[in-house]
Amino acid sequence: MSRMKKLHEVTIRLHEAVAKDSEDQREEKIEKINHLLQEREEILKEVKPPYTDAEKQIGRHLLPINQEIDDKLQSVFFEIKKDMATMKKKKSSNTKYTNPYKNLSNYDGMFLDHKK
Repeated sequence: MSRMKKLHEVTIRLHEAVAKDSEDQREEKIEKINHLLQEREEILKEVKPPYTDAEKQIGRHLLPINQEIDDKLQSVFFEIKKDMATMKKKKSSNTKYTNPYKNLSNYDGMFLDHKK
């Protein structure tokens, strides 16, 4: 199998993996995407000029697919980032609920009389 055909196959599998909207199995999806990205990176190291006409055609076909993959990966990244911020806010809110006076200063409103 030529280097560009391997790249095309892995890119299509990556596109399918990224396109799936499965909120329930997010970790499995991320693992699969990472594996495919690593596999694709190894193949891209092998792809070097000069290119044949067939390889150029495959490359032109992969460009829009690659852009879709990039866009979807960005949205997945922002989704994860948003979920992390939500979890951090929930944790902070939960801590404030269990001990609301933790962050208050102990010296607030205190008066010391120095007279004897």
